Amino acid sequence: MAFKLIESAQARWRAVNAPHLVALMRAGTRFERGPLVECDEDTAA
Repeated sequence: MAFKLIESAQARWRAVNAPHLVALMRAGTRFERGPLVECDEDTAA
């Protein structure tokens, strides 16, 4: 059963095709549908 769950989840995963952006993602940078989202200091929560 675990194999089938992993197989099902794997169909929806995307490969990391920009490994240089992984560090930005781990730091909490937001990406919206691909492009990097810059936030202003005024709107940052």
